[in-house]
Amino acid sequence: METEITSYASLLSAAKNQAQPQRLLFAFTRAEAASAQGRTLTPVMCVDKLADELSDFAALAEESRQMQAHWDVVFVASLGGKDGRPPGADEAESPLRKMITAIQEGHIKGFLAFDRDGELLNFF
Repeated sequence: METEITSYASLLSAAKNQAQPQRLLFAFTRAEAASAQGRTLTPVMCVDKLADELSDFAALAEESRQMQAHWDVVFVASLGGKDGRPPGADEAESPLRKMITAIQEGHIKGFLAFDRDGELLNFF
């Protein structure tokens, strides 16, 4: 049964309730003026965390502040484990690079996105 994700809390709940342990991939981006037509989202930092290492959005935002990262939107993807074991941090490196490339190219439909207040964003 698929869980509808409507908030950061429901994202964590869904990740923690998967059959295989999950590692969440986060790409923090800053909105920058691109042209008269709008803004572009530029990745400024990425991090991966096991679902069990995460608590609430405020803690994630605070950790990003400690790293002195100014960001506007954070994109999230999930990487599933195998045989009851979560993916290692080394296994997240390539998917994180692909995620950054996708964001730079404007291909963001496959990711969840949250603003600085932890509100789920919808891009059309």
